[in-house]
Amino acid sequence: MSAGLHDNSELSRFEMDDDGILAVANYRLAGNVITFTHTEVPPQARGHGLASRLIASALEAVRARGLKVIAHCSFVRDFLAKHAEYHDLRL
Repeated sequence: MSAGLHDNSELSRFEMDDDGILAVANYRLAGNVITFTHTEVPPQARGHGLASRLIASALEAVRARGLKVIAHCSFVRDFLAKHAEYHDLRL
């Protein structure tokens, strides 16, 4: 299965499955604000860009829904700092 984003709202997380490797970005949603709390990629998949693809896709989904972002997760915070194209989403 190729990497694709899934918003698993029941578990409050975005998921990306890349050939059987599941990466997740946990969040809390309150009104029009989404707070990313934790991003997790299995150790064997780290360093290959999966987390960056997950967060970029999640931020595009957030933008499409008209939400603003709070990054409590350090990975998301660092990603936002490095990618000016998403600065408009920050609260």
